[in-house]
Amino acid sequence: MDTIKPVDGSTDQLVADLQGRGVAFVLGAWVDVVGRAKSKLVPVRHLGKALAGSERYTPRGMGDLGRMNPTEDECVAVPDPATLRILPWDRRVAMMNADLYVGGRAGWENCPRSILRAQLDRAAALGYRFNLGVETEFYVFRRDALPDLVPLPTVERMYPTPCYDVETALDSLDFLATVHGYMSEAGFELFSLDQEGGDGQYELDFSYNEALAACDQLTFLRLLLRQAAKEHDAIATFMPKPSRRVWGSGAHMNMSLESLDTGENLFRESLEDGQTAWTKTAMSFAAGVMRHARALAALATPTVNSYKRLVGTLTDGNISWAPIWAAWGRNNRSCMIRVPDNRPALENRAVDIAANPYLASAFMLAAGLEGIELGLDPGPPVAEATYEWNPRARESRGHVRLPRTLLEAIEAFEDDPLVHDVFSEGFVADYVDMKHREWEALASDVTRAEVDRYLLNL
Repeated sequence: MDTIKPVDGSTDQLVADLQGRGVAFVLGAWVDVVGRAKSKLVPVRHLGKALAGSERYTPRGMGDLGRMNPTEDECVAVPDPATLRILPWDRRVAMMNADLYVGGRAGWENCPRSILRAQLDRAAALGYRFNLGVETEFYVFRRDALPDLVPLPTVERMYPTPCYDVETALDSLDFLATVHGYMSEAGFELFSLDQEGGDGQYELDFSYNEALAACDQLTFLRLLLRQAAKEHDAIATFMPKPSRRVWGSGAHMNMSLESLDTGENLFRESLEDGQTAWTKTAMSFAAGVMRHARALAALATPTVNSYKRLVGTLTDGNISWAPIWAAWGRNNRSCMIRVPDNRPALENRAVDIAANPYLASAFMLAAGLEGIELGLDPGPPVAEATYEWNPRARESRGHVRLPRTLLEAIEAFEDDPLVHDVFSEGFVADYVDMKHREWEALASDVTRAEVDRYLLNL
C-alpha cells in the first residue's frame, strides 16, 4: 500500500516493544467535527506504514461536516507518535491522534487538529505557547433504565443539588474508581473526581497541558469515559442538557500564555510587595475573546441543546451557574470570563462538553491574540450576578448577550471577519450548512411540551 512519505525503519524497535506488551493493533485516530475519534484498526506489524501515511479515508460527511461526495479525493491520516497510548481497558490496542491530509499532501481544511495546529504555529511565531486546562462535566445514566434517565447513585433526589455530596459520590465509587484507574494508566494527572450539581453528573479535574496535547487528551478521555460506563452497565453522555430539570454540563476552558523563551506565565506578574497581579496581556486576551463571543458560541456551544444550558435559572428557580453575558469578573461565576484567584489562567465558562475542543480553542486563541495585538481593554470587572440584568440597558452600555439559540450563534459565526481568517472558506461553508440543517431539523420538530402547552389551550 502506498504511503505519502518513506517508511522509517527506526519504528521496528517500537513495533517490537509494543508486541512485547501484547499490543496487536494500532489506531491513527482523526477527529470529526463533533469530537468523535475515527480510525481503521491497523495490525501493529504495519505501524511503520501507518506512521508514513498509508491509511486513506473519505471523511466528508462523517460527523456530518460537509455533504458526502463520492467523487472527492481521499484524505490520508498521519498519526502523531508522540500521542501513542495503550488503551487501559484493552491492552491489545494502542491509539495515536492523527492529522488528515487531502490527496496525501496538503492539510485537509476540515481537520480540527490541523486547524488548531495552525493557530498554535501563529502564536509560536509571536513567542507564545498556549496552555489549556479543561474542567470536564458529564452525566452517567443506567443503561437498563433507558429512555428514563436514572443516575448511578441510589441516594434520593437532593434539594437543591447533590453537588459535592459524599454519600452520593461513594455510591458512584465503583464507576469513579474505574475512571481513575484508566486515567492514571493513560498518564493523566488527575486531581479530583466529584459529584456535580445534577443527579448522575460528575466532574473531573486534571492537569493542564499545551493546547494541542490537551485536546488530544480530551479525545482519548471521551473514549475512556464511555468504556468505563459500559463496564458498569451505564452510558456516559456529553449532551449538554439531557433534561430540562437538570444542570448543564460545561467544559470550562482555563487559558494561559507562556513565553516560549523563558517558560514564564504571561498572564500574572509579581509585584514588589510579594503579591501578584493580572497583566495587560491577560486583560487584552480576555477582551479579544469577549469581542468574538457570539461567533465563538457556534463552536463552544455547538448544538441546539447547548442553549438549554445558557439560561439564567433552572426550572426549580435556582441559578444555572452558566453565563448568559459576554462579561468578565473576578471569581464571578455568572460571567463568561472568570478571573480566578487560585490560578494564573482565564476561565471561559461558556464552553460546554459537546464542543469540539480543537475548534473552540483554535478560535479562542485567535480572538485572544487579536485582543493583544489591538491592545483591547475589557472594561471594569462585573461584581454582581448578571442573571437579572436588563438586556436593553446592558446592551446600551456595551455589554453583549450570548446567543439564545444555535441559529443566532451560526449567523454571528458567518458574519465575523475573524472566522474567515481562522478557518478556510470551505470549512465555514460546510460548518454553516451543517448547523443550519441541524437547527432546521430540530426547530421544526413538534415536542411533547408544545402539545401539552397548546393543544387544548388555544
